[in-house]
Amino acid sequence: MSAPELLAFDREHLWHPYTSMHDPTPTQLVTGASGSRIALDGVGEVVDGMASWWSAIHGYRHPVLDDALRRQTGEFAHVMFGGLTHEPAVELARRLIELTPDGLDRVFLADSGSVSVEVAMKMALQYQRGAGRPERTRFLTVRGGYHGDTFDCMSVCDPDGGMHSMWSGVLPEQVFGERPPALGGDVAGWAAGFRALAAEHAGRVAGLIVEPLLQGAGGMHPYPAECLRVFREVADEHGLVLIFDEIATGFGRTGTLFASEAGEVSPDVLCLGKALTGGYLTLAATLCTGEVAHGISSSDSGVLMHGPTFMGNPLACAVASASLDLLATGRWEEDVRRINTGLQALHDLDAAEVRVLGAVGVVRLDHPVDVAKASEAALQAGAWLRPFRDLIYTMPPYVCSDEDVATLCAGIAAAVEAG
Repeated sequence: MSAPELLAFDREHLWHPYTSMHDPTPTQLVTGASGSRIALDGVGEVVDGMASWWSAIHGYRHPVLDDALRRQTGEFAHVMFGGLTHEPAVELARRLIELTPDGLDRVFLADSGSVSVEVAMKMALQYQRGAGRPERTRFLTVRGGYHGDTFDCMSVCDPDGGMHSMWSGVLPEQVFGERPPALGGDVAGWAAGFRALAAEHAGRVAGLIVEPLLQGAGGMHPYPAECLRVFREVADEHGLVLIFDEIATGFGRTGTLFASEAGEVSPDVLCLGKALTGGYLTLAATLCTGEVAHGISSSDSGVLMHGPTFMGNPLACAVASASLDLLATGRWEEDVRRINTGLQALHDLDAAEVRVLGAVGVVRLDHPVDVAKASEAALQAGAWLRPFRDLIYTMPPYVCSDEDVATLCAGIAAAVEAG
């Protein structure tokens, strides 16, 4: 099929994320990708400011990741994880236990970020049942969050302004505290209200789930690290399972390997995904403490009630370990600092608000973005961006050069002007 034929078939038959089938937004045809750039038919090479939705931290066609995938393909591509195991899964679990915050030494290998959150929520519920508190069936969280598109995940996303508000009345009703303050805001005032809410509802709450340090798709909202310590104290006081969803923030994005490190806090359950395989294959992990695992074993089922078909996929595990090898060199720290310095140029834009944290740059407008116009303007400036709501942002690959970062800033400026 020619490029026009591919695009026509796509428009007629393929659903894209959060897109109408009746009147879809335009799509670009990718013909290649390498390093920080993707090649688009009729456009040419552009800098990928999205890192394929924040996952391709090492860029595209990285020789180390390519080699890991080829070597594992030469052995075997997949086997069921029920009753079987293999070196790629064991090695990845060992590496994750070493890297993640203290105490997280049990690993569930899921097949997507949403599934890892579903598993985390099941862990909290089963832990409470094992502790003799089956009445604890709700979750405490904060407004402005985003945790995935499956049903339990949607229930802890922002209930009003989020993309899942249409499911009100269908989803389980959770307990929502106020969104944490912006950087430099009144942590003490927010904390007092959050503690009071937790005390009011603790008897029916199983767990507390948040995105540490940066709320992602719910609004790209960074908040003070002190809030993480409040979450830990509240969970300890009321016997809640503390879940940190680091699917967007894990593996260096906010400036530390895991965002929880900024507050020197270890959760009871940790969700990882997106950048876990460097953007090559879908894989996620849910880690928990031995205490949580023991509580699950004490519940009525005696086992964790989840088991995806592609759990522990060897190809994904092998490339994930190779991605961790790249992170172990420490180069990512220098890269994230360098990208952060380049993104400071966004503060010169005339916009309602600019936020820069780690390798994340966000510009908030005072009106909803015209996604098609803003994306096209960015392309003309040499950048691939995907705005949403009133936000134009970038979370680029760490391998971006200073020139690439300057191109992204120019693309955001053009999108702001057009959107």
